[in-house]
Order: sequence, then C-alpha cells, then structure tokens
Amino acid sequence: MILRDAGYGARRFDQFRTSLGIAPNILTRRLAALTKHGLLEKRRYSDRPPRDEYVLTAKGRDFLPILAAIGAWGRRHHGEGGTSYLADANTGVALEPIVVDKVSGRPLAQIRSKLVLPSTD
Repeated sequence: MILRDAGYGARRFDQFRTSLGIAPNILTRRLAALTKHGLLEKRRYSDRPPRDEYVLTAKGRDFLPILAAIGAWGRRHHGEGGTSYLADANTGVALEPIVVDKVSGRPLAQIRSKLVLPSTD
C-alpha cells in the first residue's frame, strides 16, 4: 500500500501515515525495508529540521503495474465495493489492467503455459 500511495504521488512520512492509518513505528520499518530493497529512495528535503521524503525508484515504478493487476483481480473476484482503481488521467475512464506476454502481446491468461525451472546441470 505504501508503493501504491507513492505511485499516486505521496512522498512524505505524514502523507503515508494519514493515508494508511498505520502506526509510526511500523511505517518507519516498512519504509526502511522498501528503501533497503531499492523500491524507494530516501531524499532529504529539509536540513532544519531534518526531513526526508521517499521517491519511487525505477524498480519501484516497475512494480506499480503488478499492483494494478492484483487490484483488478481483487475487484473481479471479491467485489468492487470501496476499492481504488486506475483511471485514464485525461478521460477519467477506468483502466482494466492485464498481464501480457511482451513478445506476442497476448494476455497471459489466454496462453497455455508451463513453468520452466533452471537447469541443475
């Protein structure tokens, strides 16, 4: 949910805390973990008093479509009441995220596929 909010433009601790209703100590730990794993970057925006903001990295931005697909799956299978969704910023029309194969452009849900494990040779 932190990444989702960062994708919607939240950057500051208080913005995340207000939006998520999360205890400060838990939010601090989660922001630190997301920063440690390279999904967010911590940037100083004020020296006096010292204040930091959290900005999505390329790795974090790459995760946003995954969150959108999970949200769409949840709305499709567990109802639409009260959940957020993506909309085209110009038209306001709701977007329906799907996961597609980059090579063929076909939705993965329509492709008969198999899991291929790395060789142990």
